[in-house]
Amino acid sequence: MKKLKSSLTNMALVLTIIAIVAGAALASINAVTAPQIEKINADNLAAGIKKVMGSDDITVAEPQEHKATVTGKEKTFVVYSVADKQGENLGCAIQTSENGFGGELKVLVGFDPTGTILGYTILQHAETPGLGAKAGLWFQPENGEKRTVVGKNPGQCNFTVSKDGGDIDAITASTITSRAFLLAIQNAYTEIYVNSKKADGTTGATAQSDKK
Repeated sequence: MKKLKSSLTNMALVLTIIAIVAGAALASINAVTAPQIEKINADNLAAGIKKVMGSDDITVAEPQEHKATVTGKEKTFVVYSVADKQGENLGCAIQTSENGFGGELKVLVGFDPTGTILGYTILQHAETPGLGAKAGLWFQPENGEKRTVVGKNPGQCNFTVSKDGGDIDAITASTITSRAFLLAIQNAYTEIYVNSKKADGTTGATAQSDKK
C-alpha cells in the first residue's frame, strides 16, 4: 500500500477518520451503558424516596414538575406524591436544589401532609470534602435537636442557621453549604405547601406506580 504523502490535506484526512472512528466507538459504548445507568439512577431514586418517607411499604405517583421564580431565579421542583398500600396520603418527596459553596446542592426531602419533614438525603453535591460534604449526615436526627431538620416544619420555625438567628446549627466551618441546604428545603416547602398547595393533605395526588 502506497504511503500517504505528508501534507496538511492528508494529515487533516487522517485526523478526520480517527475522529469518526472514535465517535462511533463512543456512541456504541453509550448505547450499551446508558440503559444500565438509567436503571441504576431509577433504583437509587426509588430507594431515596423510601428513605426520606421513612417507609418501604409505599406507592409513589408519577413525578410532577413544578416551576417557580424564587428571588428572581427560575427553579424546578420535582414532586413525588406518596401513599400507603391502602391509598392513604402520606405526603410527598420533593427534589429541590440550591447553589452551595462548590456548586449545585441537590436534595430529596420527605414531607408529611402537614409539611413536617420526615427525612432527607443528598442526591448531588460539589462541596468541600470533610466540610460541606457533611450535609448528608449533619442534619440527621441522631445529631440532636439543634442540628436536625427532621421533625421540623419550615412553616412553624425559623428555618435558618443559628448564626442568622435561626433554630438550626450550621455545619462547623461550612455556613454557606448549611444556608444553601436549608434554603433548598425552605423553598420546596414554600412553593409546594404554601404557594401551590399541590401536596397538602386534601389535594395529594393518587398514587399511580409502585416503586419497588
